[in-house]
Amino acid sequence: MTNLVINRLKFSKSLLLSVFSGILLGLSWPTYGISSLIFISFIPLLYLINVYHKRFSFQLFFLIYLTFIIWNSISTSWLYYASFEGMLFAIVVNSLLMTFIFSIYKIISLKINEKLSFIFLISLWISFEKFHLNWDFSWPWLNLGNVFSEKIDWIQWYEFTGVFGGTLWILIINILLFKLLIFFLNKNKLKKQFIYILTALIIPIIISKFIFHQTNLSGELGKIFIMQPNIDPYDEKYKRSNLDNYNYLVNKLEKNEVKNSTIILPETYFSDAIQRDSYNLNNLTERLIDLKERFNSEILTGIELFDIITDSSQIKDYSNDLKDGRWLNLFNSAVFISSKIQYYNKSKLVVGIEKMPYKNLIEPILGKILLDFGGLTYSRGFDDQRKNFESIIGFNVSPIICYESIYGEYVTEYTRKGSNLLAIITNDGWWDVSQGHKQHLSYSKLRAIENRRNIVRSANTGVSAVINYKGEITKSIPYGQEGVIDAEVALINKITFYVKYGDYIFRISLFFLIIISVHYIATILRIK
Repeated sequence: MTNLVINRLKFSKSLLLSVFSGILLGLSWPTYGISSLIFISFIPLLYLINVYHKRFSFQLFFLIYLTFIIWNSISTSWLYYASFEGMLFAIVVNSLLMTFIFSIYKIISLKINEKLSFIFLISLWISFEKFHLNWDFSWPWLNLGNVFSEKIDWIQWYEFTGVFGGTLWILIINILLFKLLIFFLNKNKLKKQFIYILTALIIPIIISKFIFHQTNLSGELGKIFIMQPNIDPYDEKYKRSNLDNYNYLVNKLEKNEVKNSTIILPETYFSDAIQRDSYNLNNLTERLIDLKERFNSEILTGIELFDIITDSSQIKDYSNDLKDGRWLNLFNSAVFISSKIQYYNKSKLVVGIEKMPYKNLIEPILGKILLDFGGLTYSRGFDDQRKNFESIIGFNVSPIICYESIYGEYVTEYTRKGSNLLAIITNDGWWDVSQGHKQHLSYSKLRAIENRRNIVRSANTGVSAVINYKGEITKSIPYGQEGVIDAEVALINKITFYVKYGDYIFRISLFFLIIISVHYIATILRIK
């Protein structure tokens, strides 16, 4: 009876630690939370794993999973506005993947020393975040380095490390504070450990604030005109024809007397899908070319494009079989009307909305419409390479479409190819008045710092904005309001360390992960 009471008490305390860690993680997240909480958020979980549970068990797995379910639920429940099924899938699967990371860490830590086990945990988590950027179920929204997107004066050094520098910083501080707690509970002297932690916490912030105040970049100025039409994506957007949207555009340009500008329109502004190189496309193109000449301005706009293929040798992995000897390639695209017409097809596609993950495996089993997390009817095509749009008035502008803006190293590919301005076109109205559109905007600040590029952002609705190379929003249109932004932005050509070397922190982490894994296997073999 006594053992039963002790076990129940232990489980209750374990449950409290699990829940507390999940709540701290959730409450640290932008754009509603307190970012500094992230530095202590993993401590209850580490205490649970390393002190309360001496071995790995199903109960421990459940407790770890509970932590991450709470974090994911608090931070990303706004996905409900787009799709309840999509929200559940993202929360359940993402939490499970995070649980595997800490479970593997626990198992490994039982056979290697503590220092190596902590290095293993850091390396494994960073490797997981990198993996989450690239596989078909990619969902890097909660990668730890994103948490400081509202604390831009803390992370100006992201131009050297990218967001993985933030992830590394967070994990190190949590581990050091966990060790400090253990020293305190064991009544050890804390002076030296406290100095180490204070140094690791404060020095990056001091360096960042110095960079923030000392960095002043300039370049040739370009005139920008950004539109936010504020069209409801559920009830209104897809009832409007391309001609309706064209006439709306003309009205806005006339009313604001636009001249000698680069006009930025949101994602799928022309949402009636148009066959490439068809009469309809030429008709729209001719109208836009006339508009360009009339206002002496170039136009960057989102558009839906498609191809119909009858030659089976031209079928792509993303081609949709129409079952009548034809295949459909559908694209979420950006088009640039300048001295020539340039296209780019969105490449980082939203799982379940624009892309069936592992299509060749899943589609034969489920069919193309059964995996429907909010609207997938046809898979979208994509471009294999990043493309910049070349302007006749000095711009080398990057068309970043919606979801693509949360991928750090991916965006640097534009900059390495000569971009001097990042243009994000999006439609954030799917998430209603929630943290979704706020976080999406906030993450754009990270791309500005990493690349040291000014950003112009046009949202159908969401928040359209101009973000400078330090991550500061200098002009914006609030969510749910129709409006325009007329601004001049500097065209910057600096290449940052991060742009040049990318996610090198991941590569170093992968090295340590492999070495420690080999050491673990060798230890197991020696024991046997």
